[in-house]
Amino acid sequence: MEYTVEELLEAKRSIASTLSKCEKALLKLTPGGPQHTLTVRRIKAFQISLSLIDQALPPPAPPL
Repeated sequence: MEYTVEELLEAKRSIASTLSKCEKALLKLTPGGPQHTLTVRRIKAFQISLSLIDQALPPPAPPL
């Protein structure tokens, strides 16, 4: 499926925002607890998503 650059950038912004919130929430969770484990897995999934979006985006134009 093809996505426009604008769609990819918007998805990247949204995922990055959610990732940031998860990272902040993780600090308040008890390690080893179910919510902690779930949040750690979500963080990893969001990091992978951002990496894949970066791969799908065209390279930035060189400065003039």
